[in-house]
Amino acid sequence: MLVEELEKSLKTGNLDNLYLLYGEEQYLLEQCVKKIKKNFGELVEGINYIKLDDKNVQGIISDIETPCFGYPKKLIIVKNSGLFKKQTRTKKGEEKPAKKEAKGTRLQDKIAKYIAENIETIKKSVVLVFIEEEIGASELSKTIQNLGITVNFEKLKPIQIGKRIKAICSAYKVNIDDKTLGFFIETCGTSMQNLINEIRKLIEYVGENGTIKQEDIEKLSIKELDSVIFDLTDSLGQKNISLALQTLKELLYNKEPIQKILITLYNHLKKLYLTILAQETGNNIAETLSLKPNQMFLVTKYKKQASYFKKQELRNILESLIDLDYKTKQGLIDINIGVEAILCMVK
Repeated sequence: MLVEELEKSLKTGNLDNLYLLYGEEQYLLEQCVKKIKKNFGELVEGINYIKLDDKNVQGIISDIETPCFGYPKKLIIVKNSGLFKKQTRTKKGEEKPAKKEAKGTRLQDKIAKYIAENIETIKKSVVLVFIEEEIGASELSKTIQNLGITVNFEKLKPIQIGKRIKAICSAYKVNIDDKTLGFFIETCGTSMQNLINEIRKLIEYVGENGTIKQEDIEKLSIKELDSVIFDLTDSLGQKNISLALQTLKELLYNKEPIQKILITLYNHLKKLYLTILAQETGNNIAETLSLKPNQMFLVTKYKKQASYFKKQELRNILESLIDLDYKTKQGLIDINIGVEAILCMVK
């Protein structure tokens, strides 16, 4: 089932008995879990509402079978149980459970068998929800896919994010054009949790029947660190060192850890270096940078920024950043001064 289909089903008040929800887009996943709880009705923890994780999942069958006195059904939410871990591979390429996972794997097979044999009983008395960050192929995941609902909450692509943000704006009778929407996503990143917080702030600012403009975003929105590093690198590439230093000072003023800035800057410049190498060798840039499907729009931005630098220039900066990290850990140099000095070496 698609995320949108699950959202639509839950919005109408529907409630199934067996779910496996997993994936990177945790915000949307958690929103669906909230709707499941709402549709279920009154929840009394320990009676008709049970929460399990990797520490107590061994008792899941007992929890399913224990009556919830005074209530027709119980809701059991099993989060990050370890039952769905991806399996390791042998040298021959065959999948096999890692030694540490052998016990969990036996348990997952037992639970899969129990669900398959008792699905009618479960439908009458339990709503069972498994929540994981990722899953591997197993009898348990296959059983849930066959008998219940499995939904992969993948990271959304910019076009999908845009549709959701526009829908929110429309609900509050606020306008935002496509160009401004694109700028908003580039500025605030692709985290739905962060984007929802930022768009609500903008909606409140412009008011009903208002229009969100680029200057409103620049004035009110908190830029994601990666977006700010893009700005800083633009300044470096255009040899505007004073603006690059000003951007750095703003990051520090906003209490962004300098070590985090250093790592993010290094990773970003390394991508520009790899972009140049890919262009020289004719390799696919997206594959070289291991970009995900929702990050393909970054290829154009990386190519543009890479054009500002010579390959050796980027190599020198990267080596200087590595050297700074070492000297900082040895207590030989102040990291703030070191980062500023590296920015100033760009000519």
